[in-house]
This record gives sequence, C-alpha cells and structure tokens, in this order.
Amino acid sequence: MQVNDIRTKSGKSLKKESKLFCISVFIVVVFAIYAFKLFSMQVLEGTGYRQQSDDISSRVKTIPASRGEIYDRNFNTAMVVNINSFAVDVIPGDIPTEKYDTVMSKLSDILGIDKTSIDKKIPIGSRNSYTSVEIKSSVPFEVISDIAENSTDLPGVSWRSKPIRNYQHTGSISHIIGYVGDITRDELKTMYNQGYTNNSVVGKIGIEKQYDSLLQGKPGQETTTIDARGRLLSDTVTIQNPEMGKNLVLTIDSNIQTLTEKALGNRVGAAVVLKPATGEILAMVSYPYFDSNIFSSENFSSEYSKVVSDPNNPLLNRAINAAYPPASTFKVIMSAAILAENALPVEKKIECSGSIEYGNRTFRCHIGAPGHGYMDLKNALAQSCNIYYWTTGRDNIGIDLIATYANTFGLGHSLGIDLPSQTTGFVPTPQWKERRYHEKWLGGDTMSTSIGQGYTTVTPLHMANVVAMVVNDGTIYKPHILKEVRDPVTNEVISEVEREVLHQADFDPYVWNYLKESMRYTVTDGTVQFPLKNKVVQIAGKSGTGEVAQYKNQWHSWFVAYAPYNAPPEDAVVTAVLVEAINTWEWWAPYATNIIMQGIFANQTYDEAIDALGFRYLTRPIGRQE
Repeated sequence: MQVNDIRTKSGKSLKKESKLFCISVFIVVVFAIYAFKLFSMQVLEGTGYRQQSDDISSRVKTIPASRGEIYDRNFNTAMVVNINSFAVDVIPGDIPTEKYDTVMSKLSDILGIDKTSIDKKIPIGSRNSYTSVEIKSSVPFEVISDIAENSTDLPGVSWRSKPIRNYQHTGSISHIIGYVGDITRDELKTMYNQGYTNNSVVGKIGIEKQYDSLLQGKPGQETTTIDARGRLLSDTVTIQNPEMGKNLVLTIDSNIQTLTEKALGNRVGAAVVLKPATGEILAMVSYPYFDSNIFSSENFSSEYSKVVSDPNNPLLNRAINAAYPPASTFKVIMSAAILAENALPVEKKIECSGSIEYGNRTFRCHIGAPGHGYMDLKNALAQSCNIYYWTTGRDNIGIDLIATYANTFGLGHSLGIDLPSQTTGFVPTPQWKERRYHEKWLGGDTMSTSIGQGYTTVTPLHMANVVAMVVNDGTIYKPHILKEVRDPVTNEVISEVEREVLHQADFDPYVWNYLKESMRYTVTDGTVQFPLKNKVVQIAGKSGTGEVAQYKNQWHSWFVAYAPYNAPPEDAVVTAVLVEAINTWEWWAPYATNIIMQGIFANQTYDEAIDALGFRYLTRPIGRQE
C-alpha cells in the first residue's frame, strides 16, 4: 500500500509539474509575442504610426499664396498688383446650438449680406462640424474691426488676410489681362490633380487664365493641434509660409496701348499693333471693354449685370474672337497670288467701266460709272478696283488657288496667340459649299471671294499677320503677349519667350518687293491719300470697306498697314484697325491708323498726335448706333 501510494503521489506530482511547465511556456511565448509587437510598433513601424498620430491630431489650414504681378514690356508699369483684403470664416461647431441663429443674424448684418446666403454655405447637417467655412471674401478692414469689437457675441467667427487682385490699368487692357474668380466645381474636376482646391482663386479669361499655373504660387500651411472632435488643444501654431507666384512681363507697351485705345475711341471695333519681326503684340484694343475690378467689388452683381446686358458685348475681344469679312484688305493676298502664279502680266490692263455683268447679276465697282478706266495690278490695288480682282479671280486664278493662298497667309487657321480662346476665321471652298448648302460653287462665289466678301471671315489679328508676312518676306511669327517670366523676390528673368514661326511662304523676292511698293503707292496715290498724310513716317497699307447686309448704307471700315515703309522688319510696326458697321459711318480706320503711327514714331501722346496731324476737328465725341 505504501509503495502504491508513493507511486500515485509521484504520478500526480509529475502531471502537476508538467502543467505548470506548459503554462509557463505559454506565458513566456505570449509575452515574447507582445514584446516583439511592441518593438515592431515602436521601432520598426514607429515612424508610420507617429505620422498617423500627427495626422489625426493636427488641423492643417491652407494659407493662400499671393498671385504673381503683371507688368508691361518695359517692366516699369505694374498693370496688376495685389492689395490686402480679408476673408471671414466660421467654424460651426464652435457656436452653441442655442445661439446659432442669433450669431448668424448678427454676422449677416455686419457683413451686409442676407442670412440665407450663410445658411446655404452651412446647411443644418454640418452645424456640428469643426471645419472652417469661408463666408465672405474681399472684406474691408473697417468691417473686420466691427467684427473684432463684437467678438464676444460672435463665437466661431474669425478672419484672415486674403489678398485680392487690383487692376491698375483698366479699359481695353482688360481683354488681354482678364480677371480671376473662385474656382467652380467643373474647373476643380479638371484641375484637382494640379494642386487646386475648392478654395482656389483662378484666372477666368485672358493672361490670368492662360498663365494661371505660373501666377498661382505655392500655398502655405498653418498647423494646429486638435482633439478627435476638432477642438483646439494647444496654442502652438506651426506655419509654413506661402510662396508668391511668378511675375509676368508682357509684350504690351502701356503707352501704345493707351494711344491705340484713344485712336479707336468709343467706336465698336478693334485694333492691333505688333512687331512683325518677333510676333510681339504691342497693343490690342477691343471696344467696348469692361473693368476687371468689378469682379472683386462689393457691387459685383449689379456691375456684372450691366456688362452682360450690353448689346455690344463688352466681354468679347473683337481683335481675336470676332470674325469679319476682310473686304478689300484681301486684295493683298489676291495680288500675291497673281504675282506668284504669273496669272497675268502685272502691266496688263483690265477695263473698269463701273460694273460688270455675270450670269443674271450685275456686279458694281465701288466707284460706280464711269469706273476707274484701264487698271494694271499696281493701280488696281491702290484704287481698290473690284472689277480688276473680280475678273482675275474668276478667269485667271480660280477658287482653289485663292483658298490655297489664303491658307498660306494664315487665314482659316489658329492665330497661335497665347490667350485662352481665339477664332480661326474661315476660308470657303467648293467642297465646303456642297456639304454645307448642297449647292454648286458658282463663278459669282469666286468673284465675291476675290474681293474679301462672301463666306470668307477673318479677325483683325489675322490681317495684321498678313501684313507681317509681307514685311518679313514670307514669314509670320507666332503672335504672343508674354515676353518673360521673372522671380517675384529677385526680379531675375527665369524664362523668355523666343520667336516661333507660325506660317511661311517661299515666294520669289520679287513678289514681296512688288507688294510693298504697291502698298506704299496705295497710301501716296491711292484711295487713302488724305487720311494717311504723315511727315514723320512713311506708311504703306491697304484699306477695306466691308458690306454688311443688316446695316443699310453702312460698312465695316478696315485699314491694315506697316511703317516705316523702307525700314528692315526689326524696325517696323504693323497695325490692323477694324471699325464695325454698327457705328455711324465715317471711314475711321485709316485716320486711326495714322494717329497710331504718328504717336509711335514721333513719341507723342494721342492729343499731341492729332494736333500734329491736324485731326482735332475730326475727334468730336462719337455716338454709337444701337
């Protein structure tokens, strides 16, 4: 019995020790696992978890960067700068629920806005949120002072600096520079991956839009510590300063822009001044125009309503976004085709009796009976004889070659200018007419096209490019507005825009020389002798009078030109002026051209130029025909 008892006790003891050993091993393994996990979390993966912790416990607020400034070509006139302004924000969760309506009513009174507009920005479902909501921007300092004085009654309301654009030069330059506004939902969809947010301010038209990525700058950040509900836990603020956008220097000469604007006056139309040797735009005017500052003004709604309700559409840049029949300015292209194709000898004369019969129609020259008499090419261009070009276009060139030469001079193609939108214009062909109207191209269509009427349309910049090709002996350089990009701190030039070929024509030099001589002859002995008299500079050019069906006895007034006539392209300036038929008829385009050339080459203001030319009596206030 004793032996059995000993054996039994010994077996129980072994089993107990075995259980204790297993439990001990299990505990050791568990602790080892926990120890390894802690080591992994704190050491191996610690950086990642700390970053997550920082993200969860931090509120990051974007500090908007100031947009880059915009200067004229001489970098001595700031066209667009930033001025200090404020934005008012609300954190809904910081407002006691029972005081919400009272606080919002008081805030709406101070800001001068309807409470319903605030309620739209902070719907009922988001009133417990601790996310900041912008209520109003462009708030003046006086209003901010009022908010500060009432801060105890306005929990959750704060303000911050938010610079706004100030357009120092308004008027016609607004079409070039454009304006900015809050980013829209549709814009954000396409621009989100480029770093834009729902609080971004972006360019809407003009240079502001074209070079928005350069002007934007890099936003800064303000980081604060918060709890899980978004409440502030620490007064410590970490700030990463924003970087201002790049400064832009334009090709525009502010003096020439003002001169051109005044030369056109309050006539619906457009004018372009460019350097043919580089494609730089020195001035671009479109009337009527608008004030870019209205888009950041307190009276935005009423001011904008006036602009959009104007029947003459001040938002339309007529220099590049409106298409017109080129009228007789097209005869420069026709003359090039005659010369390059040897369509007929330049000395061959065609009789102009004032009218010509073709089919069942009578085509009448602008001079009427008895006509110009016998015209060769040089005199036909100078006197703008329609019968000469009707005849040569129909019988010696043909519509296919006319369309080819029009395309060679850049008509019907993109202007290439660095602005967000532009009209390509149109050059008709027989194939197009058959597809569009299911009608056959007729000889009468060719005759109309030959004098710049019919279906052909161009912009003023297209016609400036045509003249530039003549001056450059067959090359059009891409027109551009941007001259260079500069660092906003050091003013160092970061990049410059190099000239770029847009169109080329490899004609015999004789063609270009003949065209230049004929365009000069047009000024000295042709239809524009009186308006283009100038003692300072020799001007060469071509006029055009475009027929418009809806305006009886009124026509578009065109004049395209360059000066000095005998100077190299590097020293020349090209102009294109278009005055719409909607204005009281006064054949103003040649006069405006002379004023512009006088001002540029005599270094005179508009008033000095008209006095020197003896045009003071012509510059009475001009009314618009509505």
